[in-house]
Amino acid sequence: MSKKICILGSTGSIGKQTIEIIRSCGFELTGISGNTNILELENQIREFSPKYCAVADQRLAEDLAVRVKDTPTVVLSGDDGVCQLANESGADILLNSLLGSCGIRPTLAAIDAHTDIAMANKEPIVAAGEIILSRAKDNGVRIIPVDSEHSAIFQCINGGFNSYKYVNRLILTASGGPFFGRQRIELKNVTPEIACAHPTWSMGKKISVDSATLMNKALELIEAVRLFGVSADRVEVTVHRQSIVHSMVEFCDSSTLAQLGHPDMKHCIQFALTYPERCESICRPMDYTKAFSLTFEPLDEKTFSFLPLARRCVAEGGSLPCVMNAANEAAVELFLSKKIGFCDIFSLVEDAVKGHNKENITDIDRLSEIDALIKEQVFNTAKS
Repeated sequence: MSKKICILGSTGSIGKQTIEIIRSCGFELTGISGNTNILELENQIREFSPKYCAVADQRLAEDLAVRVKDTPTVVLSGDDGVCQLANESGADILLNSLLGSCGIRPTLAAIDAHTDIAMANKEPIVAAGEIILSRAKDNGVRIIPVDSEHSAIFQCINGGFNSYKYVNRLILTASGGPFFGRQRIELKNVTPEIACAHPTWSMGKKISVDSATLMNKALELIEAVRLFGVSADRVEVTVHRQSIVHSMVEFCDSSTLAQLGHPDMKHCIQFALTYPERCESICRPMDYTKAFSLTFEPLDEKTFSFLPLARRCVAEGGSLPCVMNAANEAAVELFLSKKIGFCDIFSLVEDAVKGHNKENITDIDRLSEIDALIKEQVFNTAKS
């Protein structure tokens, strides 16, 4: 199998795991992007000789360009450079593992180039899903989910007689995060260090905090509604502490299909990159001859109140999912810098959604304006 791959966010956790898969499968890496880790970008350039490398920071881009001037790789800079990379990399599939809503415009740029998207970044589908999915359909572009939950659902539906029209419920599994079983009052003194200590998955700081608040599951609920065309009341969440069952699909005849595997993101990344084919994996297989238990428990939506908030936002649509996501990005940034407490994340996001007058959005520029406005409001609220 021969494929050309472009990675947005090649120096992050998902990006590095994608690099491992590219080595294993012998794919061609045509483009990479990063934020500040130019030493890692230089190493990737020297190993794979991609056509383009984009660096968000102008000064660091200039530094990297000097470092790799003996290579054929063209170094681009800034947000425009990332979009140019996405549009001109010549890739068969672009893996988007950028953090936050900054992944929206590069995704659209890749779609305009008729490049399939492996989506490891929740926020573009949450904040701008209506625009992205419509443009992907118009351009004949496939969007293949990389999140373990959505990859599982995609795999359960996409085959045989498991048509979308027969779907009754989508059941997202959640590890429960580090604070499963606790009440909100018990979370008052949680520090960033404690919040980032996830019991199962190894992740970056922002997504680790989202897992601790269960915002990650709220974003995944919105993403599932949009990717798979079901109503919010047909997406359920169950706590599955072992993280072996990655999600389930219940069909109209009450039969349920689940996708299982070790909690290793390389499974999902490789599936997206090789789709519609499969190839041998560098991940270890499950050993079903060994005794182990699979448990499923209800989620406390009073303590972890982002789930009902997400159902409301995606049901009402328009600008509300963007507002919820933007407020959360700002609140998590404040928490990680120790400017607010853990429980303040909930109140800041909920207040932002409550105080927003919904708009029906068809223009990406207006969506960006709302995103920036909400973040500014959250930062100002935290200062007062």
